[in-house]
Amino acid sequence: MLPFWIALQFLSSLPVRLPGMPQPQELGRSLLFYPLVGVLFGAVLWGVNGVLAGAPAMLHAALLLTVWVLLSGGLHLDGLADSADAWLGGFGDRERTLTIMKDPRSGPIAVVVLVLVLLLKFCALLALIEQRQWAALLIVPLIGRSALLGIFLTTPYVRAGGLGQALADHLPRHAGWWVLGFSALACVLLAGVSGVWALALAVLGFAWLRQVMMRRLGGTTGDTAGAMLELLEVLMLVGLALVG
Repeated sequence: MLPFWIALQFLSSLPVRLPGMPQPQELGRSLLFYPLVGVLFGAVLWGVNGVLAGAPAMLHAALLLTVWVLLSGGLHLDGLADSADAWLGGFGDRERTLTIMKDPRSGPIAVVVLVLVLLLKFCALLALIEQRQWAALLIVPLIGRSALLGIFLTTPYVRAGGLGQALADHLPRHAGWWVLGFSALACVLLAGVSGVWALALAVLGFAWLRQVMMRRLGGTTGDTAGAMLELLEVLMLVGLALVG
């Protein structure tokens, strides 16, 4: 189960402690457990949603979003902020874009993008609460973290060295496709038609964002993968709220 604990430590803010430095092969296998971490996030959100039953809807949505952000420690929001700055400031140049992504400082465009994403998530959650679409809390985190597995399966990793390179090099690809298939099936079983709709939105968003990454960078980085997860979650939440 070490690969699962690696995935949980990397993707969450939960107090997970590993017994030493993982081997590269274990890092690669940890990607197979990313969807399971999404299931865990969904279960926590489902439980929090039950505890908040009867609370004012706006407060309910705000607290759910707060828990959602805290679960990941803002990891993917940080990637979104870095990617937003780099895409604007890179002026279409690959090397300049990669350099800006490594800068820990956030510029105005990063702040604007983060505010918009969190605002859209809050409003979508508010609508889903009013529509009583609780299944969204289960399937959106699952699909989002499955997309991380999908991007490493289909897209070159463009930064040499480091954790991301180990993940890409040692990912068991055949098993990865099976995990994606089971994750998609789980979404349909959990949410029915809503699950199919969320999957369709995620696939379309994934294909477009991957094309954007390939055109600018020739592949993905940890930051762009995190940005993709955040944008796909927003797309699914808004899409489910609109058809609810």
